[in-house]
Amino acid sequence: MWSSTPHRFALLELWSTGLLPRRKSQSEAFDELLRLGWGRRATRQDELQIDEARRLYIEALLDRVWPDWSTTLAMLDHEGLTPDERGWREFERRRRAAEIDLDALPERLNRRSATAMVARHSKSTLTPAHRETLGSLELTYDGLVRLRPHPGMELRRAELTLDAHQVATLTGELTITERALADGTRLCGPSPRALLLVENRGPFIDLPHPPGWLIAHVPGWDTRTIAQLLNHYPAIPVLHFGDLDPMGVQITRHLRTLHPTLRWFVPEFWTDYLETHAQPRHWPPDFPTHDLPPLVQTLITRNLWLEQELPALDPRLTTALEASLEASA
Repeated sequence: MWSSTPHRFALLELWSTGLLPRRKSQSEAFDELLRLGWGRRATRQDELQIDEARRLYIEALLDRVWPDWSTTLAMLDHEGLTPDERGWREFERRRRAAEIDLDALPERLNRRSATAMVARHSKSTLTPAHRETLGSLELTYDGLVRLRPHPGMELRRAELTLDAHQVATLTGELTITERALADGTRLCGPSPRALLLVENRGPFIDLPHPPGWLIAHVPGWDTRTIAQLLNHYPAIPVLHFGDLDPMGVQITRHLRTLHPTLRWFVPEFWTDYLETHAQPRHWPPDFPTHDLPPLVQTLITRNLWLEQELPALDPRLTTALEASLEASA
């Protein structure tokens, strides 16, 4: 048990301060120290107070399980930090910050790469203190947007112009990264008749391409780069086509916060799949239903959901898309 970092810090804190609050990460150590009689209940609830007669026992255990504990304690004390896990995390943050040479870094860095430099690992929370360490370094999420472009669409940066439709003919689709957009790549040429956002990869690739439409893949909650695309086409109709399940509904609502006039594409023919292809799915009892199409309300009532793959291949899809576009005019 004492090889665990939280438990070793429980020993260190009790020895150095005489007190140990109960914490979830150290509850096992707290209970064991109480059982051994090395600490007793303090006047404050859920706090141990050291039994001075047992201090040497704690010190001997620290020597056995953490030979350099006194060095660690001295370093924390020198920095004015508390002898607990929180103090140690701050000590490590300061150490990593001192090792960073900002002048040797590029002006722009992936957020995960930057976090790995200043925190424990790349998936740690990037705190304000971490961000301050990175100075003016520009951090990116490095998302991308996958497109099936409409004829006439162009990619342009400075003096370079490419026919986007021809590029997609060569590569299968058009992919534009967050950094490319930040560096000045622009979508030019005539605007599409409409923008169709598609949640799942298969339907995005496989559904028939309505003439003059721009089709974009929206990979779940990863909408940062899609938001840049929506800002680029503020005046054209935007439709979203996704799964009819709790997550799909929430994604649609989120997209509407980015583009309030976004239309939710739920074609009438989708009802034909209700009895044959709907799958069981629990919907939260307090799920808001005020803005939901009738089919989705039916799915909620019956605790079912429908995926978008088969409707994407239905021969009625293009007609339904055009009808939805006319209704939004």
